[in-house]
Amino acid sequence: MAIQVGDKAPDFELKDNHGATVKLSDFRGEKNVVLLFYPFAFTGVCTGELCELRDNLPKFVNDDVQLLAVSNDSIHTLRVFGEQERLEYPLLSDFWPHGEVSRAYGVFDADKGCAVRGTFIIDKEGVVRWTVVNALPDARDLNEYVAALDTL
Repeated sequence: MAIQVGDKAPDFELKDNHGATVKLSDFRGEKNVVLLFYPFAFTGVCTGELCELRDNLPKFVNDDVQLLAVSNDSIHTLRVFGEQERLEYPLLSDFWPHGEVSRAYGVFDADKGCAVRGTFIIDKEGVVRWTVVNALPDARDLNEYVAALDTL
């Protein structure tokens, strides 16, 4: 079961597509976080979603908000994917232990070995304020993220 609105967001520490360590708790007291889980780099729906975020980046990476995108791909795969698609936000690798963070948020599909499309908006105190979980083939609506962020 996915983390629910009102829950404390589980802290994590993952490597990004450049090998840097990113901790959710580093944003506490500083920024709201849009935490987006996606199945795999280089797949059609995932690429479309992440490029749409790229094209609207000022709404998701600014003085008040940080976007963190998580998949179960390796950092090497994410580095190439980020460069190819010109993604200027952290792509975090939940590769090993495989899916540990995805499992903590309740969005890991063990049969497929990847995260489903889960999004969590976490406030500056580390509390989940909005969430949506879609099935693998179903893209999320970017406008819903913007509306949820406007309520914080």
